[in-house]
Amino acid sequence: MTRKLFWQEPYWTELETRIRDVRGPIVTLEDTIFYAFSGGQESDEGTIGGHRVREARKEGSGIDYALDEGHGLTPGTAVTVRIEWERRYRLMRLHFAAELVLELVSRRVEGIPKIGAHIAQDKARIDFVYPGSIASLLPEISGQALHIVTSNQPIISAFSDEAAGLRYWEVEGFARVPCGGTHLKRTGEVGEIELKRKNIGKGKERIEVFLKGAPLPFSS
Repeated sequence: MTRKLFWQEPYWTELETRIRDVRGPIVTLEDTIFYAFSGGQESDEGTIGGHRVREARKEGSGIDYALDEGHGLTPGTAVTVRIEWERRYRLMRLHFAAELVLELVSRRVEGIPKIGAHIAQDKARIDFVYPGSIASLLPEISGQALHIVTSNQPIISAFSDEAAGLRYWEVEGFARVPCGGTHLKRTGEVGEIELKRKNIGKGKERIEVFLKGAPLPFSS
């Protein structure tokens, strides 16, 4: 099984490893820092052995990477894996911002059903079943989120069940949330965010999350 180093080392952008298996254009790796779409967070972009990864997808407990035909890689070949850091970092910032907003909304409206989520490089979104407009909640949620961001607290990320591959993030005194994505080291890295409401159908509301600027100066 591929060792998923993006969990322990989400800030690595380059890795030396070997090809584990090849099935036509599909390759697997002995170790990887290249995250595949999961939990609403989009895949990383980058290269394996100089070849552009066209798709990264979870397959059971492993990850398949689709390259162009004729890549010439074979099992055991030593390769360099590189990911596009700007994209990865924005995904991590938006991912935590969305998780933060979701936690705050769930506390504000007990039992509110979440029906979807997506984290892309330009924005994140969370969809809810909610009667009426959720816009009235956004100033309160924004203020609470800003407080947590500017407190610049450590974000703990670890296994709750390593054998099952189950992970969580935790900000002490705030929340511990099951999540298998890639995570920041501190809340201040999110920076200021902006929330927008969008109606996506009768009884369905969306909160869109945008990054308004760079990480706060005191983040680390």
